[in-house]
Amino acid sequence: MNKGIVLAGGLGTRLYPATKVISKQLLPLYDKPMIYYPISVLLLANIRDILIISDPYNLKSFKNLLGDGNDLGIKFSYEVQQEPDGIASAFLIGESFIGNSNVCLILGDNLFFGPGFSSILQEVSSNVVGANLFAYEVRDPERFGVVDIGKSGEINNIYEKPIKPKSNLAITGLYFYDNSIIEVTKNTKISKRGEREITSINNFYLKTNNIKVKTLGRGFTWLDTGTHDSFLIASQFIQMLIKQQGLQIACLEEIAWRQGWISDEKLEEHSSYYNNNDYGRYLKKILVSQK
Repeated sequence: MNKGIVLAGGLGTRLYPATKVISKQLLPLYDKPMIYYPISVLLLANIRDILIISDPYNLKSFKNLLGDGNDLGIKFSYEVQQEPDGIASAFLIGESFIGNSNVCLILGDNLFFGPGFSSILQEVSSNVVGANLFAYEVRDPERFGVVDIGKSGEINNIYEKPIKPKSNLAITGLYFYDNSIIEVTKNTKISKRGEREITSINNFYLKTNNIKVKTLGRGFTWLDTGTHDSFLIASQFIQMLIKQQGLQIACLEEIAWRQGWISDEKLEEHSSYYNNNDYGRYLKKILVSQK
């Protein structure tokens, strides 16, 4: 069984002053809090046991927002990240939570959308060996960890924010690892920045020939909502899809219902709670359409 971690820490300084007194993952991306989007990815991967990691100041707000997950037929746990000391620190903070399970880590400011994504997630989630990563072609790879893939599909190297990137394939903020990740993280040296670098961990798996990278091609969208511009673009993207298709994105109640984790009656309760807006009316519509 896989467990999931959403890393929603960090100071969000690139979004100051908007995030000066609130976590960016609590800000609304169009019609719902940003953290709904990474959580939805875990749910689509059939992961129901989820740890939220955030700073001491914002953790209470996440608890107030999400609760224990029982209303969605899932389970939320919470841990504090005292200071932003690297993505990989999530595996040490969550060591007791992970236990003997495999784990999927997703960054709290990442948005994924594309055809068949749920099937891709479930395929990877059902057979996690070593490190399983996702790559996406971007125009500014120097902002990300970059993977260099050879003509025959071999993975040559993974670079952290290279000045002269050898490819345009960025490693996204979605990572699946088997249970070895805990010991690998413990044995990873802290970088000059004082962090446990996720790129160093991924390169360890590369050196041991125990890594897979799946490229998300045309038709997929991956947005890192860490800047004012990317935040606005993501909100407009979501608005366009909802308005044009009449379908919700990252609707946790819908996903839980379609997965069979909550009943029709529970979905009806959720729709009544939000009955004064389009979100609640959408839940009511999908419930009625299935009867």
